[in-house]
Amino acid sequence: MRVTSKGQVTIPRDLRELAGIAPSSEVIFAIENGKITITRKGDEVESRERRRLDSFLKALDRIEGTGDQSLRADEVMSVTREH
Repeated sequence: MRVTSKGQVTIPRDLRELAGIAPSSEVIFAIENGKITITRKGDEVESRERRRLDSFLKALDRIEGTGDQSLRADEVMSVTREH
């Protein structure tokens, strides 16, 4: 896909349909993690929730594998209940 000299691109029909972007729809452009996103205007709450979910998933990725694998579930429960 090429960008025209005016900075225009055509959003493929399948993507427009999946995003619910119809003719005359208003959209919002944003940059998230170095990527340009296009969201239907009115979907700001959904977009904000998507960013929160992305942030949460990144946090999970960072801590993955950092726990003590030798602890049994009952030991963890005991430790967390003592405090």
